[in-house]
Amino acid sequence: MIVDFNELSDASRVWIYQCNRSFTDEEIQQISKDIETFLQSWVAHGQELKTSYLIKYKRFIVISVDESQSSASGCSIDNLVRFVQGLEQEYNVDLLDKMNVSYKHGKHIAFKPLLDFKKMVKQRAVNANTIVFNNLVATKQEFEDYWEVPLKDSWHARFL
Repeated sequence: MIVDFNELSDASRVWIYQCNRSFTDEEIQQISKDIETFLQSWVAHGQELKTSYLIKYKRFIVISVDESQSSASGCSIDNLVRFVQGLEQEYNVDLLDKMNVSYKHGKHIAFKPLLDFKKMVKQRAVNANTIVFNNLVATKQEFEDYWEVPLKDSWHARFL
């Protein structure tokens, strides 16, 4: 069952998949349909999951499950990963590589491999106040409070 993201409890689990490029408007329309089709049939041990999704900044896919009704199981999470792998192939993008960093560069979202980002920190091309995306958040509340944070307040701070 798909619900509005705001209807999910703050403890709902989230998975964030960042893309190595911006999606086009046409791709977003089709990806939204693909996600809705997947989520409508996504179950855990035969139980319907209360789900939602967002596509943020034309670059991030956020999938969420309210586990107060039914928890996502290992098999259902595997199905999610297979679905995301299918999106990668269909749209020729990277969504599962966690060794990349997205950050705000003015009004734009920039994307760099982790090693390049570390070099940028050393060269002071980015600083402690640069807004980075912490894709390791695990709940809706964390997503809302700690997803877009200054570099100094994220796990990226170790590069300062």
